[in-house]
Amino acid sequence: MGGHEAIDELLAEAGVDGLRLRGALALLSGGRWWTLADLVRETATSRRTIESLLRVLPLEHSGDRVRIPSDQVNRYNVGIDADISGLGNPVAGMVAGHAETLERLETLIAEAPRGRHALDHVSATAETVLRRALLLGRRFWLPGARLLCVGDHDLTSLAVRMVHPEVEVAVADVDDRILEYIDAQDLGVRTRWADLRLGLPPSLRGWADLAITDPPYTPEGIGLFAARAAEGLRDRDRGRILVAYGASERTPMLALKVQKALFDLNLLHEAIFPHFNRYHGAEAIGSAADLYVLRPTTKTWPAIAARLDRLATAIYTQGPQAVESAPAAPPDEAAVTAFGPDLLAGDWPRGLLPQVPRTRLATLLAKPYAADPERVAIAVPAGLEAALPRLLLATRARHVRVLAAGAVVDRMADLPALAALLAPVYRLTAEGHVLDAVRLSPPDSGPDRVVRRIMDSAHGKVANTWREALTETAGLTKRQARAAVEEAAPWALDAAPLELPLHRLAEMRTRIGAPTTA
Repeated sequence: MGGHEAIDELLAEAGVDGLRLRGALALLSGGRWWTLADLVRETATSRRTIESLLRVLPLEHSGDRVRIPSDQVNRYNVGIDADISGLGNPVAGMVAGHAETLERLETLIAEAPRGRHALDHVSATAETVLRRALLLGRRFWLPGARLLCVGDHDLTSLAVRMVHPEVEVAVADVDDRILEYIDAQDLGVRTRWADLRLGLPPSLRGWADLAITDPPYTPEGIGLFAARAAEGLRDRDRGRILVAYGASERTPMLALKVQKALFDLNLLHEAIFPHFNRYHGAEAIGSAADLYVLRPTTKTWPAIAARLDRLATAIYTQGPQAVESAPAAPPDEAAVTAFGPDLLAGDWPRGLLPQVPRTRLATLLAKPYAADPERVAIAVPAGLEAALPRLLLATRARHVRVLAAGAVVDRMADLPALAALLAPVYRLTAEGHVLDAVRLSPPDSGPDRVVRRIMDSAHGKVANTWREALTETAGLTKRQARAAVEEAAPWALDAAPLELPLHRLAEMRTRIGAPTTA
């Protein structure tokens, strides 16, 4: 079967959801050439569905672009508004008034670090992040408000600061490259490193009035990111969480599982704007996602506590921490047994060294270990490499042995850079899947002593430790030391070293070494 009969049958099978296909027909009949990716994004329809339509249409081709021939246009031009997602875009009319901001965002997104498949990164369009900023201003009273971006590969934080400079904005993200890129724009965004599987940065807990996230599109990922967003709210009665989530029109059961993960957190669905978000890629879900506006209830907080107690690290759709990935191989027991640790951190086999105390990686990052052990063995699974520098700083053990799932030199993107960053504290050596960090004696004086004091107090606030060290080593009064720190590193005032992006830790060392005037 082919020709008009096949097309009519395809439209009939689509039923009330056939507006998507008719929208695609209208686009293809308009005389413009279309790529498959552009059709998917414009109609917010999955790649498979659009491909099924293209297979039965009479098309002319120009490279990878197609359109319906002019002599066939009258047959297929159904005369409808091709933008079938208009109902989900309440700020569409405001975009034209921000042309300069849109142009700047397009440049910023194009020049941003490339997405990482293992983190489910897909870039939102510049118009999408602009619309997010506009919607916040249209729906909420923003003067004096604080916005937390829970993950921000899309650069929503920059759009909000451009459109609403009166809003304080913070970003928590696992990708140090993104945090450095956001800081480089000098728009006043507060950046904090966080692997949300291990916790929200302490300085951002209870900090925000609004939170926004575009998380991994798995029930586990959506539930985790929404829970962390809720933890970031200071206004538990009137705060809101905005979540981007998209699924193919072919997989309603997957969307139901995701919505159930949100319902399990007792979050009120205040609004859902269909197809509000558009992406460069993600064609399996139509290069589009809905925007949920969620409101916590009194039952949200106990639900979050229960969920985080049974937290899983597999939250992505790709890579070593994908939900459907094979279980990781257990760490080399011989390497840790010979080491003779006083503490095991991470996920170790139950029968291994049963008398040795154990702690979770999240606990190690959350607070200093009271027993101050001599030797600590840390199991770092594939997919948590970004936590390694922080895990090494989190323990004050004299010797730390890290057991990786694969070769350390393969797992770490830049081991020499890590060694240089941690040089005030550790001497690092790596062989195979084992990384050894031996703590060095602290310097007697000078800037390196201040750096060492700060890194040794990894759970404390950088500013407090820095001020105390300046009063002791540089002869400054408390007021002078406070002013010196505020001038040198305003981004470090309320943060712990474990929260800072790596470029900020490196910058801190440089600024401490700069001359200080009394």
